[in-house]
Formats: sequence, structure tokens, C-alpha cells
Amino acid sequence: MSKIRRIDALDYHEKERPGKIEVVPTKPHNTQYDLSLAYTPGVAQPCLEIHKNRDDVYRYTSKGNLVAVISNGTAVLGLGDIGPEAGKPVMEGKGLLFKIFADVDVFDIEVNEKDPKKLIEVVKAIAPTFGGINLEDIKAPECFEIEETLKRELDIPVFHDDQHGTAIISAAGLINALELNSKAIENIKVVVNGAGAAAVSCIRLYFSLGVKPENVVMVDSKGVLNQSRTDLNPIKQQFVTEQKINTLEEALVDADVFLGLSVGNVVTKKMIRSMAKDPIVFAMANPNPEITYEDATLAREDIIMATGRSDYPNQINNVLGFPFIFRGALDVRATHINEEMKIAAAKALANLAKEYVPELVAKAYNKQNIVFGRDYIIPKPLDPRLIHNVSIAVAKAAMKTGVAQNPIKNWTAYKQKLSSRMGIDNKLIMAIRNKAKQEPKRVVFAEANNFKVLKAVQFVIREGIARPVLLGNEEKIKALIEENQLQIENVTVIDLFKSVSDDQRHRYAKILYEKRRRKGMTYDEAVEKMYNRDYFGAMMVETGEADAFISGFSRKYSDTIRPALQVIGVKEQFNHIAGMYILITKKGPIFLADTTVNMDPAPQTLVDTTILTAAEVQKFNIIPKIALLSYSNFGAFKGNGSPVRVKEAVKILHEKYPDLIVDGEMQANYALNGKLRYKRYPFSKLGDSDANTLIFPNLSSGNICYKILQTMGAAEAIGPVLMGMKKPIHILQRDSSVREIINMVAIAVVDAQAVPGTGE
Repeated sequence: MSKIRRIDALDYHEKERPGKIEVVPTKPHNTQYDLSLAYTPGVAQPCLEIHKNRDDVYRYTSKGNLVAVISNGTAVLGLGDIGPEAGKPVMEGKGLLFKIFADVDVFDIEVNEKDPKKLIEVVKAIAPTFGGINLEDIKAPECFEIEETLKRELDIPVFHDDQHGTAIISAAGLINALELNSKAIENIKVVVNGAGAAAVSCIRLYFSLGVKPENVVMVDSKGVLNQSRTDLNPIKQQFVTEQKINTLEEALVDADVFLGLSVGNVVTKKMIRSMAKDPIVFAMANPNPEITYEDATLAREDIIMATGRSDYPNQINNVLGFPFIFRGALDVRATHINEEMKIAAAKALANLAKEYVPELVAKAYNKQNIVFGRDYIIPKPLDPRLIHNVSIAVAKAAMKTGVAQNPIKNWTAYKQKLSSRMGIDNKLIMAIRNKAKQEPKRVVFAEANNFKVLKAVQFVIREGIARPVLLGNEEKIKALIEENQLQIENVTVIDLFKSVSDDQRHRYAKILYEKRRRKGMTYDEAVEKMYNRDYFGAMMVETGEADAFISGFSRKYSDTIRPALQVIGVKEQFNHIAGMYILITKKGPIFLADTTVNMDPAPQTLVDTTILTAAEVQKFNIIPKIALLSYSNFGAFKGNGSPVRVKEAVKILHEKYPDLIVDGEMQANYALNGKLRYKRYPFSKLGDSDANTLIFPNLSSGNICYKILQTMGAAEAIGPVLMGMKKPIHILQRDSSVREIINMVAIAVVDAQAVPGTGE
């Protein structure tokens, strides 16, 4: 990570609009009627309902999604007691993280009060505004009294992140580090350097996980907390050791775990070498850890090292916890965040680190692949799965322990709601994948020599989406699997130059020759084609030895589709194929065709494309509402060109397919805005419905449209979905992402499920 320059940091916080967060309206406010509903007189109605039933505040206000980040600025982010105003940038930053990671709204509140009892009264007085309280940057030992009192006296979640955030994230790392080292938590010796809020909370949580108190040595700036110390406050007295040691150096001899929550550069290489076999070192002082990553790893090859920094492996970062913990707690209206909920969050984080890591996460950290191991014991902060895993675990723990006032009944719906909160709705993608899992099919991957393809294969195996067959150089495939620690086992690998028998090659060649002999192909050429992965893979599907075929990652679309057309062919009722893209937008999925094949389609080609697309959309349990697009509306253009062809296609569709919800020609804005269209063209078969399926008048317009939307981030694209083939063949975009490959595999499986007789 680049070094942060002072001027850049100041500019970031000052320029354009000072600060980092703002309040935005969530309801319409453009008319007088809107304003009358928002304020007087309309606002009286929810006020009266809440007066009758206090819990209705969660129905009619933002309380249920609103957290107060409260600080008195006495222990600000490694800067100490700098006061509430100086601490405000940190509190705003906390608010930003709450919002972008978990869609939790925040008011940051800086209180000019150091007296813990008075601060408690302030927080209690403003608590009715909020669904939860996040205490921040309040010094020890006062922070313990403040949190414990508020937890006892308020009926909303109260969470001091400086204590529990670090505890939860480091506990997740500890769980996984011990698993890698095959050490039992009840046997490990732990040394803690630091005796502040975070250190105390960490050890308390470690006790809950199984660490024995007698195996813990805590050290503060004056030395080991032992029985000879007479200067210890009541909190520190809880961690006094009976061991006759006084220094950090003595404490670290034969220690299994070092937990640093103190100051930089207090641990030496010699101290690290004195630790037990396979030491675990969490040096979390910021910005400089207790020992540098370089020194620690040079001192011991068998070390598992974590820091608070993002430029080294295993960052103990509180953002992995607090947004998602509050998300789960708010969603069940928990009265507290209890020990069980914290443990559930830690275990959810630990488990997530052992799962397949999506390509987008690896890309965010400039890695080709990330796998569970010494350099990856906790998830990355930019992993989009955190909100599902942690929030759901916390919500379930709240329900199990009886602190949830609004229990969740449908976990699938809740998971989808979490996805929707974060932007693009992935409901259709999940539906396609789930449908594929119900009856996974044999899918041939033509380009298994490629890492991204193998990464996708690993995922579809783990999720049960498909049963892969890999085409490629067997040695190279095995090397890629081993080099990237991919979990791909017991998968059929076919090396076209080594593992294909002459009998199979000639059997395939004879079939191809029969199909192509009157189109210029000789038998020798047919045999030669069976050394080509696209011909061979398509032939596996044609002969029923596989159910679907995926190719195109590294070759031009036209070069990849030609073998499929020659081997599989087009459905008898159609004279052509077509390509469709699915765009996942905030308004839901939109299906676009033709985007890949037909340059300037004739009316009948448009009709065929429409019928193929409608059938494909129906496979996803969606009713197609189809608009044929052009640059004019319903006959307004009187010359020649695409409007005339589209108009003729619509006429055929209305005559031959009267039950199909389709109309045109129309401009895109009228297609996507049903109310606007209905005002001007109430006769349309679409009525006032927004179209969800768009048929373009030519390849240029369709291709340009989806690429603009995809590139601008307005929608996630799935495709191209190849339609009209006799059997499931799909051609990837060149250099597709792993996610795009996975989605195409799922679609291929769903297509294969609709073909009679597929499967072994």
C-alpha cells in the first residue's frame, strides 16, 4: 500500500464538501403533496400510531437502521486524548464504513464530557433516537463502566468497538491459526502486551473460546501483571499471573501466542525465536506493530503473523466485524450484543476464511488466488460475502439466546434482502445457480489450461452446480491446480493428444464426416478436427457423453461457434441462432437480444429471435414482457429501415403468437417506462408494464447498449446466452471473469436440464 501523504489526507477530508457523510431523503419530496406527507399535516398520523404503540417507531421511522457512533475523544485511534472535535473525523469515518459495508445509517455524536456517569446520562437521554449505540475511542478503564452500565440500562444494542471489534476479529484469526498448527486452545500459552480496553476484551473472549486463565500473562508499560505489583486497578487485577516473571522477554519464552495491543517495536527477533514451535504473533499496534512483519518472519519460518496493517497478510481490521454485527443485531431488533453473538461472529469469520475466495476479492488485493493458509487466516475486508456470513450468524445467535425481538423466519429471503441492500440484486443469479444444483449435468470445459477456468471449475464442484470434464494439457492442468492450491479432485481430464484413443477419435470423425461430407469436408479433415478442443467438446455433447459445452475464453466468438454449428446444428424450427445477454439491474433483470450473432435481421429473423428469447426467459420462471425496439414508435416512421422490419416482425408475432406479451416498434424509454407508454399508447399489448425483454433491430444497437451499461457499472451482465442450438453450447466472452464463467456454466446446466435424455 502506498504511503499516505499528509496533504492528500487533508485534501480528502476538506475538498468539495467538508467531511465524509451526509443525510439524504429516502421518500419523494418534489411536490407539495409529498411535503405535506413528510411534515405537517401528514406526519401527525405516524406520531399518533407510535404514541399508541411505542414499538411502531420501528415501522414509521429510521430508528431500526440508525446507529449512534458516540465518543468523548479521550482515546482516539492511536492519538490519545485529543478531545471530541479532533476525534470527529474518525467518527465520520466510522459512519462511512457502517454505510458502505452494511447499509447502516449513522449519526456521529461527539460529547464534551469525561465524567463517565455524566456521559452515561447523555447517551441514555438520546437513546430513543437510535436502534443501536456504537461507543468509540473512550479511554480505559472508564470505557468498561460506561459500556456495562448502558448495556444494563438500555434495551438496544450497545457495543464498544475498541474492545470487542478487535477481540472478535483476532479471535477468528486465532481459531484458524490454531487449526493450521494443530494446537488445542485449552493448552496454549498466551502473552498479551497491553492492558487497555482492547487487550482486556480480547482475553475475555479468548477465555470464552477455551483459553485457560492460568495460561495467560498480561504485560503493561511497567511490566508483567504479577503478584508483586501494587499499582494495578481493579480491571488489571483480574489478570495477575502467579508466575515469577517480570518482563515481556521472560513471558515470551515457550509462548504459543503473542497478542500485541500496545506500542511499536517492543518485540525483538530474539524474543520471537524463544517462543514455542509454530508461534502465532498478532502484532496489532498501529501504525507500527510491536515487531515488523519482515523481522518476525525472518526470525521464524514457522510463524503465523497478523498485524493491523493492510500492506501485510492477515490484517486484523475491525471493519470485518462491527458493520455486520450491528446489521444482524438491528435486523432482529436485539436488545443486546451478548457474548454468544460475539462468538458467533468470530466463528463465522473463521469459517469464511476457509471457503472458496471469489475472483473479485483476489483482484481487489492484486492477487491471482487466495486460499486458506498461514498468509490467509481471516477474510479480506472487501469480501462481499461478509454481510451474509457474519450478519446471519449474529442474528441466529441473538434469536437462540432470547434477545431478538423480531425473529427472522425466512433465512433465504433475509439473505436476499442483505444482497439487495448492497446494490445490485443477485436474485436471478442465485435462482439460476440453485436450479442448476437441483440436477447438475456433465459440462465440458474446452479451455481447462487456464487458471480462471479452473477457478470456476473449483467453484461449480464445491457448490454442486455441475460435473466438470476438463479438456487440455493434463500436466499443465495439474500444475495450475497445485500451484494455486485449487481444490479440484476426481475430475475427468481429457488430453486430446495423449488420452484420447484412436477408436474414439475415429468414431467422432465418422459422425462429423457424415454431417459435412457434402459441404467440402474430407474424412482426413474430420479426423484432424478431433484434435481441436471445440470440435471434440461439441462432439461429446452430440454423442451424449456430456450434457453441455463451454468454450470461447481465449478465442474469437466466430472461431468458437463455427465448430458447434457444424457438429450440433440449429434447431429444426429455426434457420438461425441468436445471442442474449441478461443484465442484472437495480430494477430487476432485463434480457437483451440479439447481441452477438445477427447483423441486420430480416423480419422473420426478428420473430425467431423473439421466440427463442421468450423461451429462454421462461426457463428462469419469469414471464417475458417483450418490446421490439427501434428509433420510432408504432409506425411513426414512414420510410425504409429498421422500423419497418420491426413493425413487420411485430405483425407476424401478433398473428402467430397471440398469447405472447410483445409489442413494438418502440423507443427504449417507452419500453422501460410502462406508465409513460400507457399515457400515449394505451393500446399496446404491454399495457402499463415495464418491458423486461428487449429485442434490438440490429446487432450494432444491441451490442453497444449492453457494453455501455456493463462498462459504466449500471448493470452486471450474464452472457452471451447462445439460443437456437439443438443442444446446450455456450460461448464465453473473451477473458471472462471467474464469476462470468460460473454464471454461464449454471445457465448451460439449466439448458441441459430442459433437454430430454441428458445425464448419465
